[in-house]
Amino acid sequence: MDKFKATPVQPLLSSDGNRLFAKRDDLLPFSLGGNKVRIAAAFIDDMKRKGKNALIMYGNDRSNLCRVLASACRAEKIPCLMVCSDDPDHTHTVTGNSRLVGLFGVEIIRCAKNAIAPAVDTAFSRLRERGYDPYYIYGNRLGEGNEGTAARAYADAYGEILRDEAELGLHFDYIFHASGTGSTQSGLIAGHLANGDTRKIVGISVSRDKKRGTRIIRDGVASWFRGRGEEPPSGFEQEIILEDAYLSGGYGQYDEEILRVIREQFLANSLPLDPTYTGKAFRGMQAYLKEHEITGKTILFIHTGGIPLFFDALPLITGGKE
Repeated sequence: MDKFKATPVQPLLSSDGNRLFAKRDDLLPFSLGGNKVRIAAAFIDDMKRKGKNALIMYGNDRSNLCRVLASACRAEKIPCLMVCSDDPDHTHTVTGNSRLVGLFGVEIIRCAKNAIAPAVDTAFSRLRERGYDPYYIYGNRLGEGNEGTAARAYADAYGEILRDEAELGLHFDYIFHASGTGSTQSGLIAGHLANGDTRKIVGISVSRDKKRGTRIIRDGVASWFRGRGEEPPSGFEQEIILEDAYLSGGYGQYDEEILRVIREQFLANSLPLDPTYTGKAFRGMQAYLKEHEITGKTILFIHTGGIPLFFDALPLITGGKE
């Protein structure tokens, strides 16, 4: 995957008493963009550095990361398997992302949410039987051991945000974003700690409860520092702000309020949000600012992408109008 240029920062119309901006990572120029372009590039680089020659990824049918990794593997002729977990009701949903993963020819191993590790074992066995030495993006069969690789993507992007501030002549008091696997938030916090600034980074959880999500983010930050031969700063856990009050029932679930926000932001700012990640996070950000009585601040919302999911939701946003 080629090195990409910095993404633009767009000022947004806002009526909440704060100056609001969006960093448009949805416009990254590869496989329909999104934060997973940065993260996928970090995984592919790590796979090559470790001398592996096939890739195992994990997600579900809505996964932006699997869409981007599938595209990258197809482009670079890297054999690729996807472990795909069902929705909580034990079904799977056909989405734009799942169609694209299929288009790229990825072999899919489906499993229940509580049977991911055995499915990962199956993926390893299939690729090894074919003569490959596979790389699992999340480390071992339990999804542990590779947290620092994904965090590196947004630790690097943090420097880009600092350059955005210098070019725009402003300082972001808060950075908000959708927090799912925790990779983006781990990287942002690592960059924040390495630069010693005082802003707040707030992850709006779209899937995990605060306790589990915070632990994963903590491990990602620590892994990033140790990968540099350093120990993380003492007490760094206090910098982790993960808000799980706006889950709307869990991953992939949404309500009319989230759809209203998506509709509102597209009409006002041409900002294409989606119900699974960015729309849920944007609505959570608005509620967080209001509930914490935060006004007069300069806020950056990182648009982490999911453009196919915006179009999946278009009938809901438009009320089914032709």
